[in-house]
Amino acid sequence: MTASERCHLIGRWRIVEADLWDRDYLDLVAPAMITIGAGNHGEIAFGVVQASLDLGYSPSMVFFTWAGFDEMDEVAGDGHAELLDDGSIEITFAFHNGDEAILKAKRETSSTAC
Repeated sequence: MTASERCHLIGRWRIVEADLWDRDYLDLVAPAMITIGAGNHGEIAFGVVQASLDLGYSPSMVFFTWAGFDEMDEVAGDGHAELLDDGSIEITFAFHNGDEAILKAKRETSSTAC
């Protein structure tokens, strides 16, 4: 069994809150989401940020580096997401040489863990 097969975070998650931004900003362009794939790749989109994730797995946590765009500017950084006792995840999302945000996400009802 691979590390990603043991990971309980695989799936699509709806970002519902952040410590730096309000809900209106999170959902500015589209509903704020993070997708954690089994093939070492994922995606995140919130506000005007859209990025691809390169993932590393443990059963209750993923670690990632990311690269993408904040409006028209190229941005990158790193972070991790951890499964909480209530079934949600807490995401630490850091911009390279910039802000670090804490996001909370809930599993999409149509997404199941692998």
